[in-house]
Amino acid sequence: MDKLRIGITIGDINGIGPELIIRTLKDKRVSSQFIPVIYGSSKVISYYRNIVNAQDFHPTYFDKNGRLKDNTIYIKNCWDDKANIEAGTATAEGGKFAAIAMEKAVADAKEGLLDAIVTAPINKNAMAKADFGFPGHTEFLQNAFNVKESLMMMVSDGLRVALVTNHTPLKDVTAQITKEKLTAKIKVLEQSLKKDFGIEKPTIAILGLNPHAGDDGNIGKEEQDLIRPVIVEAKKNGQLLSGPYPADGFFGTSQFQKFDAILAMYHDQGLVPFKALTFGSGVNYTAGLPIVRTSPDHGTAYDLVGKNMAELSSFRTAIFSAIDIARTRKWGKEAQRKKEKPKLVD
Repeated sequence: MDKLRIGITIGDINGIGPELIIRTLKDKRVSSQFIPVIYGSSKVISYYRNIVNAQDFHPTYFDKNGRLKDNTIYIKNCWDDKANIEAGTATAEGGKFAAIAMEKAVADAKEGLLDAIVTAPINKNAMAKADFGFPGHTEFLQNAFNVKESLMMMVSDGLRVALVTNHTPLKDVTAQITKEKLTAKIKVLEQSLKKDFGIEKPTIAILGLNPHAGDDGNIGKEEQDLIRPVIVEAKKNGQLLSGPYPADGFFGTSQFQKFDAILAMYHDQGLVPFKALTFGSGVNYTAGLPIVRTSPDHGTAYDLVGKNMAELSSFRTAIFSAIDIARTRKWGKEAQRKKEKPKLVD
């Protein structure tokens, strides 16, 4: 199989994204596994290249009409404006350039020039200052690819946690969880486990919304009135679902190890145990998109910018996860084509 073409968006130019990209890709054990295309600015990369002492890091300018060469790191200049770098600070300019880089990568992905996108961290405050219009990457990408339903999924070896609601204030969570939304999220999750992770018959655990999963209706009735009926209906359709489980005991007793994925109702219910168990090795994956997209499971880490201290493991894992998932998708398509190929009649 030919090497995959992976676009890497620069993220917040004032955060650790540029450093992560340079330090990760200058390791040929990583960059030789695929064809990287950095979406950002060569000037920004040059600025951080000096900070991390990587003077030999010289990406080649990306020409979408040219043939991409093996063992070459490419960069696409996404803006002509001078970038005012204020390392470690959330600025409107940092948010603006992060958004532009994402838009350019999405445009090339739609043209079929990329097999996957890896996004360096953005800062929600900076994005708000730039009038980004979306809570985060997940919602932006769902809109950009005109997908009705996507799914934020945290992935590591042996643990996958998906969310029904993403960056939603806790006071608004209950109103957003409907039978229709829950059913749609379960469908996207099951399809992703099959298509992206090669699991033929995935088992999925559903967490409850309330403490103790409602305790038979004594601490809330959403489990009885909403979540359990959806699970029962899904089981009738042949889906391998279980729950709703109380989140604390579910993770505390290691029940999560029995399932291919867990669907949590809201952000912290899923991400707190995920990061406690896997921090540094986890990846944020957006399921339900026509393109593979991953990201490290951490933010811009403004306090570490310019210190050459940022941990690379999650960003590196995000790249290798993108490669693995993109390959699994390609193998699945190839297998389907062979299955559908008509037999010659003598």
